[in-house]
Amino acid sequence: MSMFTTDAGTRSILPPEYGELVTKPVEALSVAYLTGEKVTTNANKYIVPILVSDVTAGAVAEGAEITPSDADFDELEIIPAKFAALTIVSRELADDSNPSAADQIGKSIARQIANRVDNALFNSLGGVNPDGFADLTGISTVSAPAAYANLDPFEEAVSKSEAAGGRITHWVTGAATALEIAKLKDTSGSNRGLLNPDLAVEGRRTILGRPVVVSPYVPADVVYGISKEDFLVVTREDTRLDVDHSAYFSSDRVGVRGTMRVAFAMPVPAAHVRIINAAA
Repeated sequence: MSMFTTDAGTRSILPPEYGELVTKPVEALSVAYLTGEKVTTNANKYIVPILVSDVTAGAVAEGAEITPSDADFDELEIIPAKFAALTIVSRELADDSNPSAADQIGKSIARQIANRVDNALFNSLGGVNPDGFADLTGISTVSAPAAYANLDPFEEAVSKSEAAGGRITHWVTGAATALEIAKLKDTSGSNRGLLNPDLAVEGRRTILGRPVVVSPYVPADVVYGISKEDFLVVTREDTRLDVDHSAYFSSDRVGVRGTMRVAFAMPVPAAHVRIINAAA
């Protein structure tokens, strides 16, 4: 005789497809996914090929032999790091047949993971965290004055990215720096802002036609110019939302754990630019 019974009409947040309750909100909330190109893998390592030198080309006489040549490749090995969050809920909530209960738990975990991903992206955290822009060797740099007077540092950043074959698509900075730049006026004594607003999106600020994204994880007085095509957010396909009924048995609670594996790849470091204010 079975000691347990099941009710076909009751759903819990156990099915593996509930991993999407973590993946989709993280991608919506994280600056990394907004400013980079997502690539997925089911392997422990992701290899990014890097073209070091092109094949040789040139003019040849009609009927003459064409000298063969090879392209030279290097590779960048990326190992996604595991980001995890754990929350404790009542058994009644975990077994709630209402999908909104599962949605809220998934979103809560997703917010925590998205924050940790962005923190790793803009700060050198070491340990098991993936390397981000703060650890990027070869990133282009621009020095800005202690107080911004114009957009010259951003023009220089665009030029440096283009020289490396990049194309800056987003600026990312902290709220205080974004406000400082937003207060710039087009001329002395004018009340008209220097930044060009994106009229298609209310409240959206742009610098040189590129959107300004605010993140609390960018250090003070630093602005990153990111070339989206040269920034890969490597994501493992095994994102999970797991439930355990045993660890908190005595209090009739349930552990809900979300895990997601993410790392970053910048195969052309100089395509990205770090603008550092002299006040930093």
